[in-house]
Amino acid sequence: METFLIPHLGQLILGDLTGRQLNAAFAQIAVTRNRAGQPQTACTLHHVHTTLRAALNAAVREGLISDNPARRVELPARDHPQTLVWTEARVAEWKATGTRPTVAVWTAAQLAAFLDYVRDDSLYPLWWLIALRGLRRGEAAGLRWADVDLHEGQLAVVRQRTTAGYDVIEGPPKSTASRRTVALDKHTVQVLRQHRTRQQDRRTRRLAAGKVCHDGGYVFTGPDGLPLHPGYLTQRLRLLVDRAGLPPIRLHDLRHGAATLAHAAGADMKTIQDQLGHATIRLTADTYTTVLPTAARDAAEATATYLIAASKPGAEVTQQINR
Repeated sequence: METFLIPHLGQLILGDLTGRQLNAAFAQIAVTRNRAGQPQTACTLHHVHTTLRAALNAAVREGLISDNPARRVELPARDHPQTLVWTEARVAEWKATGTRPTVAVWTAAQLAAFLDYVRDDSLYPLWWLIALRGLRRGEAAGLRWADVDLHEGQLAVVRQRTTAGYDVIEGPPKSTASRRTVALDKHTVQVLRQHRTRQQDRRTRRLAAGKVCHDGGYVFTGPDGLPLHPGYLTQRLRLLVDRAGLPPIRLHDLRHGAATLAHAAGADMKTIQDQLGHATIRLTADTYTTVLPTAARDAAEATATYLIAASKPGAEVTQQINR
């Protein structure tokens, strides 16, 4: 609001606002520069437009205007980078040239190597939880023990810790669909049980030593018991990945990978959609379910086997009988 909308639209009268004025304003916004000195991306423009459209929809509901002119704003198409898997060939190219995909996920073997490397890291349960169950960064940072049921093997996503600049904002999940219950397997339950025991032991030792240790009920905290800054999680993962010698991924790519692994393990799209908290199954299918090489090869082999079998004498009659 303060960076884009007020400077470009704040002087206009709400009742006189037109689609032409909004298109002119967005054209001006598009040529401004972001913090990296680059022109504003299409994604940024769409986020600004979503905020404006929501505000004007509220004005329509309150009877201040009769129509929402934001509906007539023309924006550039957003680029949705394809999620790629760190195959051996891509890893070799990255090591030789430094070139890396915009969005990339590890193979199951690479993820297993990472989790084995960070087994003694204090945030191992967090890396495991995001990598296996696909929580968002803010959802993991805001998770409380009150929302984790280790007896039933599930957790409820009811809050998140997000950032605005460096400031942390804690509130409800990003959408209604994001409020969800996530099933936990037996191994994940065991990881969290052990984590809770270590956390309680650490708190007891600090208090016995006369040190401050807060008890806000958060699952993942610093040594003083305070919840973690979401930005720290991003920085910590980058450091650990570099030390492990693995191809680089972002923290959000662990979430991509969780969906990919679930898909490769046989989970259907609806189950993955519910697990990730997506509003539509199309978003799940288009964005998060990159097929891992092994699953793709299995599908290719099955297709070829079916075709070869169909080409054998009498195969067509056999198929008709089997039906």
